[in-house]
Amino acid sequence: MFAMKNLLLGAALLASLPVAANQALQGPLMQSPGTLAVYKSPTCGCCTGWVDHAKAHGLTVDTYNAPDLSGLKQFHQIPPAMRSCHTAVSEQGYVFEGHVPAKLVEVFLLAPPEGAKGLTVPAMPVGSPGMEMGDKFMPYEVLQLNMDGSVEVFAKIDAPDQQY
Repeated sequence: MFAMKNLLLGAALLASLPVAANQALQGPLMQSPGTLAVYKSPTCGCCTGWVDHAKAHGLTVDTYNAPDLSGLKQFHQIPPAMRSCHTAVSEQGYVFEGHVPAKLVEVFLLAPPEGAKGLTVPAMPVGSPGMEMGDKFMPYEVLQLNMDGSVEVFAKIDAPDQQY
């Protein structure tokens, strides 16, 4: 059961989602959004790195080595151009594809945008959570996947510290 404070926080986030996503890049949130089921290849090191990132930032994660990741992505209607290496599915059925910062998964789950089905970071940007390579970093966008098949920018990550 949500405390009144958390309901108010969720309402405030829903009312100003683009602002909330950008503000989330500046500091930690206060509540866990539930358990994510993460489907990955058993041999993928960056997937394990993302799971470690998610856990370290307060998300509860159950990990499954999936024999057919492509079929799973197709089932969740993740367009091929929006895919990455692993897929997380929330208790509510939202999908988080690839190296989405845990902070933004939480923002999304606290106030899911109307018509959205999840977030994605297509491909595998260097320096994104799980894809760290020393001090190398490549700015990237976190995209919102919508039920109608459209995609829009949820957040822009221009610096490594915006991910945590």
